[in-house]
Amino acid sequence: MIADDDPGILDAVEAMLEFGGYEVSSTSNGATVLEMQDHFPDLLLLDIWMSGTDGRDVCKKLKEQENTRNMPIIMISASTELEKSAKEAGADDFLEKPFDMEELLTKIEYFLSK
Repeated sequence: MIADDDPGILDAVEAMLEFGGYEVSSTSNGATVLEMQDHFPDLLLLDIWMSGTDGRDVCKKLKEQENTRNMPIIMISASTELEKSAKEAGADDFLEKPFDMEELLTKIEYFLSK
């Protein structure tokens, strides 16, 4: 699942991942993931700054819940200065925008193979 409020990033990453054989869902609101009752994604690509939602808060809440604690979360941001706070929120990894799609695919493959 991809949570980002930038439609360009949602479209591009979703298309690339689907081309790579992944089943992808997306949302422009990170809080959507918190509202899910079941059928959580195998991995979450989560933007830090979204309108109305701080991805770090979403990440913290997901990592506190028993049913989502082990879901890998890769946080993304245009600011490298936020990498430390992303990790402090419980993110498993971090990518700076704009990111290389090959690097993203490598990270996704790594976390899904664990």
